[in-house]
Amino acid sequence: MKAAHAKLEAALGHRFADPELLVAALSHSSLGRRGNAQRSGADFERLEFLGDRVVALAVAELLTERFPTEAEGDLAKRHAFLVRGEQLAGHARDLGIGEALTLSTSENQGGGRDNPAVLADAFEAVVAAIHLDGGFAVARALVRRLFEPLAVAETAPPREPKTALQEWAQGRGLSLPRYRTLSREGLAHAPRFTVEVAVDGELPEAAEGTSKREAERTAAATLLARLESK
Repeated sequence: MKAAHAKLEAALGHRFADPELLVAALSHSSLGRRGNAQRSGADFERLEFLGDRVVALAVAELLTERFPTEAEGDLAKRHAFLVRGEQLAGHARDLGIGEALTLSTSENQGGGRDNPAVLADAFEAVVAAIHLDGGFAVARALVRRLFEPLAVAETAPPREPKTALQEWAQGRGLSLPRYRTLSREGLAHAPRFTVEVAVDGELPEAAEGTSKREAERTAAATLLARLESK
């Protein structure tokens, strides 16, 4: 895996002074505590926990700088959009984190290297490893490089689809949108959900996702786009 780690370091723009930290960040929790424990004392889950906070702070700083007059509520919408799991998984794919991961046999066979949930967690773990190895400034620089293009591309605060659909229904005196899980397929490590959403008096919409939340968001966005185009 040394070649994969070297390739990842090049993509990250950071060469680890303590390579054990990168090994820990790439040793998935499916290996078990003993399997992913490193001499550094770090493990995947602890790094994921820390990385979540490092990413959140770095993105919050970026947004307050880029949108100095925007209200807290709009900044929160932008933040939630940028740090959601799908975005983190996308950054992980772009960096090649999945190729460098060490997974249990079952997780690997179940498609863990391209599982959005696994990739999102691994991205956070890698960011934490960089923070511990080089300091917050180094981790922040990586986060800004990856997140800034999308952050500034959105001229208006992005709408969360489920919230926007709920507001659409409430504004017309209708009941809240109703979500129903139609199916759950795939392996335990790589599930695929199909969810349907309906509002009073309208045909429902269904969508797929690697989590119920993702499927609900996609279904809500699809239904809202149809309703607003009338």
